[in-house]
Amino acid sequence: MKLRIGSGIDFHQLVEGRDLWIGGIKIPHTKGALGHSDADVLLHAICDALLGALSLGDIGTHFPDTDNAYKNIDSKILLARTYDLITAQGYEIINIDATLCLEAPKIKPYVIEMQNCIANILKIGDKDISIKATTTETMGFTGRQEGLVAMATCLLSAK
Repeated sequence: MKLRIGSGIDFHQLVEGRDLWIGGIKIPHTKGALGHSDADVLLHAICDALLGALSLGDIGTHFPDTDNAYKNIDSKILLARTYDLITAQGYEIINIDATLCLEAPKIKPYVIEMQNCIANILKIGDKDISIKATTTETMGFTGRQEGLVAMATCLLSAK
């Protein structure tokens, strides 16, 4: 069995006047993530982890922010297209481990919904996706609620 591991990280600014999408779920908050797409930091990190595991570049290579076709696109579509790239290479996903770094809002009430959303797109079990969160104890840009970060690691197996 051939295994491949990948890691991804993504950052977005938080601004007023935008919706906050994390893990494919719209989360009520006073600020949203700024980006060319819907700026779903978690889905972007997962895309990068999957692409990186197979040396396929990064999310910007496949879905550049200079292309208006991706303006305000739902990141669930980007994740589905990334999944298609992975399966076309003859791989399947074993598991994903992800960590969010943000002060607010608390994401624990949304984790199960995020897991289900991602699992449906990637055709894996919801228990094959771990989503955790931490804060920076009010330090740095995340502590000042100016932005948020997501990190993801994935394990792939050749079919």
